[in-house]
Amino acid sequence: MQLRPLGRTRLQVSNLCLGTMQFGWTADERASLAVMDSFVEAGGSFLDTADVYSRWAPGNPGGVSEQIIGRWLKERGNREHLVIATKVRGRMWAGPDGEGLSRAHITRAVEDSLRRLQIETIDLYQCHSPDEKTPIEETLRAFEELISSGKVRHIGASNFTVAQLAQALRVAGEKTLPRFETLQPHHNLVHRAEYEAELAPLCERERIGVIPYSPLAAGFLTGKYRPGQTQPRSARAGRVREYMNAQGFAVLEALEGVAAAHNTTPAAVALAWQMTKPAIVAPIIGANSPEQLADLLPAADLELSIDEAAALDRASASF
Repeated sequence: MQLRPLGRTRLQVSNLCLGTMQFGWTADERASLAVMDSFVEAGGSFLDTADVYSRWAPGNPGGVSEQIIGRWLKERGNREHLVIATKVRGRMWAGPDGEGLSRAHITRAVEDSLRRLQIETIDLYQCHSPDEKTPIEETLRAFEELISSGKVRHIGASNFTVAQLAQALRVAGEKTLPRFETLQPHHNLVHRAEYEAELAPLCERERIGVIPYSPLAAGFLTGKYRPGQTQPRSARAGRVREYMNAQGFAVLEALEGVAAAHNTTPAAVALAWQMTKPAIVAPIIGANSPEQLADLLPAADLELSIDEAAALDRASASF
């Protein structure tokens, strides 16, 4: 894999980031450990999780993904070679401070994440989503305390609108507070406008490193969904229905053409296309097994021509 600078930070990360939402949900601990081992063996160095993963799963109280990563880090002894990112915002305990981006919630949540991950410092601590009930200055001051104490190195945002991100950057500048150095938006070939219309220019101008989630549109861009065919059984299968139309299948056709030219998978091409965008550092990929991961890893070294990237842009322009 290639190493890329993460925004303005001094962190160098692999150009694919391993997302771990599935750990303890659709992948048990044994499978999760195997996926992380395969990712690192391929040169991967960037892992993303969140404290809430995956509270929606039956019997999962949240924090399970962090716990699995923590046990793996301790067993493998490879912490110093990795960049660990996690997120805070979702409800983790009862009471008024059980969720959100208040100082009270962040101060307790970070200690819980550090304990579960079995590390002393979180490389990238991200707001999982905005908290309109808490002033952004309070949130940034809480992060300032964590950075000063050595518990966090850098901070980032996820699911922020352009107005929310711009406000956070403005307040950070005016109050001399830490600023968001990364953005984690929803972005892929069939979900472009939300990020590209306004957030992309802001991120490029401010040198914010972008690490998009759902880069394969819940599996739609892998090519396993076909017109007229029964949908594969998957925990995320229902999410692809909105793409199963003429425009979506036209994108798949374009992907398959480029994939054939490179003797690779449509998924790898979809990820490589994202990496042609100026501010995007590393798409966040997920896998339930090393075999699934293997279909994605070729993207790390796949370089699309200008014409190929332009063809994919045209095929997906309506999104």
